[in-house]
Amino acid sequence: MENKSNDATPLRPEGNRILNAPLVEMDLNKFIEQLKSEVTWKDSDRNTITVFKSDKLRIVLIGLKSGAELKKHTAPGFISVQVIKGHMEFTADPDGVQQKADLNVGQMIALQPQIPHQVLAIEETFFLLTLAVCK
Repeated sequence: MENKSNDATPLRPEGNRILNAPLVEMDLNKFIEQLKSEVTWKDSDRNTITVFKSDKLRIVLIGLKSGAELKKHTAPGFISVQVIKGHMEFTADPDGVQQKADLNVGQMIALQPQIPHQVLAIEETFFLLTLAVCK
């Protein structure tokens, strides 16, 4: 397997961060520090970084400031959401029935594909979103 890295961008000019290899180490505390130091965090209510990406699986670290919301949307595959830091409310609408999960550090949920859901950060929150891509 060939290692795959991210490309440099104007916001992350260093590039060359390994996104896919036989073994990928991820220092979540370091990534949280990085997200909070970037201009996007200073100018917005959120910031994200992809920490693993293959054709079948994606792992994204998402940071939300207190009160930030991810509006209702769906995902094309199975997802899991695991809170690394903070407190958030996760709302899903399976079969049109609203269900809320109050998630703190160390808690997580899993959700089937195409179920409408939204997120509200009760306080500054960082969580891992894992998406299993369905094709």
